[in-house]
Amino acid sequence: MDEQPGKIRCDACPVLCYIREGMLGACDRYANRGGVLTRVDPHVLLDRTVQTGGDVVPFLPTGHDWDGRLVRGPETFVTAIGAGTTYPDYKPAPFIVSSEVDGVDIVTVVTEGIFSYCGLKVKVDTDRHLGPETAPVRIDGEQIGHVTTAEYGSQMLSLGGVRHLTGGSKKEGRVTCEAMLALANCKPVEVTVDGGVRLVIEAGKAPVINGVAEQRMRVGCGSATIGMFAKQWMGLVDEVVVVDDHITGVLSEHQAGKFLGGPDTGIKMKGHRSTPGRYFKVAQPGTGWGGTDLTDPLSILKPFDPKEAWAGLRLLMVSTTGEHAAYFELDEALRPVEKELPPALKLSVERIQENCEPAQSSVIFMAGAGGSLRAGVTENPVRLTQSVKQAVTRVTAGGAPCYVWPGGGITYMVDVTALPENAFGSVPTPALVAPIEFTMRQDDYATLGGHMDQVRPLTEVKREGAKKRVTF
Repeated sequence: MDEQPGKIRCDACPVLCYIREGMLGACDRYANRGGVLTRVDPHVLLDRTVQTGGDVVPFLPTGHDWDGRLVRGPETFVTAIGAGTTYPDYKPAPFIVSSEVDGVDIVTVVTEGIFSYCGLKVKVDTDRHLGPETAPVRIDGEQIGHVTTAEYGSQMLSLGGVRHLTGGSKKEGRVTCEAMLALANCKPVEVTVDGGVRLVIEAGKAPVINGVAEQRMRVGCGSATIGMFAKQWMGLVDEVVVVDDHITGVLSEHQAGKFLGGPDTGIKMKGHRSTPGRYFKVAQPGTGWGGTDLTDPLSILKPFDPKEAWAGLRLLMVSTTGEHAAYFELDEALRPVEKELPPALKLSVERIQENCEPAQSSVIFMAGAGGSLRAGVTENPVRLTQSVKQAVTRVTAGGAPCYVWPGGGITYMVDVTALPENAFGSVPTPALVAPIEFTMRQDDYATLGGHMDQVRPLTEVKREGAKKRVTF
């Protein structure tokens, strides 16, 4: 590293900070301690917890107790958290560690990658309308992402990415990076959606929408709810409408109602009829009944057909989470009159609620491990990519399993809640710093053209200072 009077130059990333004695670099992860470039955070090692007790599993050799694991792995795993980086990797990765599992020599190559090409995929369990698809998601007026497709019982957001990190203004990049770092480290972040809601996201916690914490995700669409609970409603009510922004279900017309012998009720619905008992677009998306803008469920009903309806007809209207429910009986003019919800129907609404899973926000980190990062693993980087696709090399992030996308490159995703705390960092590029590990057999590593002269035994790494041990 280059030196200036009273400063040392950090080469851990392309920013190349000059750091005074006792000060930190721009990433807050490297410091000048007595003229020595020092990593502030400890290097994390994962120690596998061993379960004791239990019966001997018959298919194991006599005398061997099973600890519940399906696949054996090293008892201590060297993660990339706190390992540092050699980016851009014109030199080998910081740690290339050998260990033995069941007599097989394996190598784990660890580095903290610096990712400008990275983003977060956020799944928000809610029926409520967060905003139009493609609507900008903002913090402090800066766009950090957008609303993407709605999935079953959840709304999806795509946050970050290179265009927000480095393709816009300096403020946009800074705000995006700060938000991504907080979310990746399981901290709460508040965003607003153009034409939509104010939303607080925290990985593994319930989303807070317009100041109200979401309780549950829907049990299914309106049609699915009819199918699940039709039998329980028979004899208690004549008609059920399950209000849903996607597919609103009507019991008497639905195949489930027909199969169980339910009578025709003469009900007439607004919206687009799809198949019997299933209606699209009964209302606009919103934060009311079933993810619609409804506050009065009767507004989606047309007058009942007098040829089939009758005075006293019992009608239950309920949302897909059971959060909203109302009971009506038709008067002599065949108009619905709201009544107190009978105890038996109250139990069925509670059953819907019981079958709804707790709502939470899920945050998935997604990045492309390309470029020179692979050169820190092998002298021929394309061989690493090929070995990952052939399942010769396993990719993890902070010890957590990753999903690697098919196609070119090493584009991977990982659930941020599966990593040890504060596993992610940032640099002023702006970009996120994320741990990544590549594990393979030692002979396969040699075949890849790996940096064999840099391989160190696990016992040596464990003896070094500035280590933090975490159980897994």
